[in-house]
Amino acid sequence: MVETAPMTELSTPLNQPQPPARQAGQAPAPTVPWAIIAGLSLAALGSGVSLRLADALLPRLAREFQISLGQASQVITAFAVAYGLSQLLFGPLGDRYGKIRVIGWACAASAGASLLCAWAPNHPALVAARLLAGASAAAVIPLAMAWIGDQVAYERRQAVLARFLIGQISGFAIGVSAGGYAAEHLDWRTPFYGLAVLFLLISLILQGLRWRLPTGAVAPARAGGPAARAGLWAEFRAVLALPWARTVLLTVFCEGASVYGPFAFLATHLHLRFGLPLSTVGGLVMGFALGGLGFAVASQTLVRRLGERALVRSGALIMAAALLTVALAPVWWWAVPACAAFGLGFYMLHNTLQTQATQMAPERRGAAVAAFASCFFLGQSAGVGLAGLLVGVIGTGWLMPIGAAGVLAVAWRYNRARRYPDPATDTPAGSA
Repeated sequence: MVETAPMTELSTPLNQPQPPARQAGQAPAPTVPWAIIAGLSLAALGSGVSLRLADALLPRLAREFQISLGQASQVITAFAVAYGLSQLLFGPLGDRYGKIRVIGWACAASAGASLLCAWAPNHPALVAARLLAGASAAAVIPLAMAWIGDQVAYERRQAVLARFLIGQISGFAIGVSAGGYAAEHLDWRTPFYGLAVLFLLISLILQGLRWRLPTGAVAPARAGGPAARAGLWAEFRAVLALPWARTVLLTVFCEGASVYGPFAFLATHLHLRFGLPLSTVGGLVMGFALGGLGFAVASQTLVRRLGERALVRSGALIMAAALLTVALAPVWWWAVPACAAFGLGFYMLHNTLQTQATQMAPERRGAAVAAFASCFFLGQSAGVGLAGLLVGVIGTGWLMPIGAAGVLAVAWRYNRARRYPDPATDTPAGSA
């Protein structure tokens, strides 16, 4: 362990798996520079922009390529599928070659994939380019979360993760807004050029920050150990062998399907129902990011006062109410507070699951968080794919109540199974 200044807010847990409570008399741990957290948050911003850029572009793409909305949504489904499946590769790669290094490489690859999106001559080519974009962006969020899990003690981790995710939340807002503005006023290819420049800058920033970190903070987690010789599938099998890990992974899959199936069509719903310009709709959906930022700012207070189970329950109730409000709103401006509430509720639920993901297999944290992200985005792709099939039959309005019922069921099932497992043995230390 690298010797640095005494522990402040960010600290590294012991190398051996520890229960969430810090042991009395534990030696101070190295501090983590805020600059690297900010750099990782910037990478998360790029990932968030890439993820949500196509949402408000769907009506424009449908007109541009003379296809249906369901067909146009394939650009979202392709990204999510590639993002989810690529976790099976990036998690172990991050453990073996260093998480920060792999994130920097992935950002450089994402710049190239964004250029391919901008150059796509037709819809099939755009779907293929979005597939590559999803695969290259897949490293950012899960490896950054895993790195924070390696470096930050459990009792402080949820608040630090919430602050890190300010980047992703901001990226969601910028992505939807940029897509909506481009759909109305620019060539639809323009935001993809901008995204390519952004990813290239982020890659350079991360590489510069990496050289300023202590050796122990960037060294591969598996170098020289028995796990380094294990195959990729052995890493994931070891994670899946833990009952609590399976519960968390199933929960986040269902969460992704329930939340992002309707969310991918939320901008389109407001555009079709109220005749709002897509640029205006993109601005309204930015309320989701404002709600998420509200959670990030208040995360320490919310976690302390509510606890994890109440966060899950309250977040699901808020999301369900927000989706029903959007579906039944008699006037468009009801969507403004509803989108903000939706973002707040989502991060109350999802940030709790993320924190569990960083602790469910500490000795294989890269693979564990990668499996978590994989399940989340495969759930998203399933939800968006199903919504794309249904939207032509039931319309965009009915997708919202279906999603509301889904998130309530997810929260109820998770809290029913909720335990406090010892991360070393996965045995319950409490009950739901």
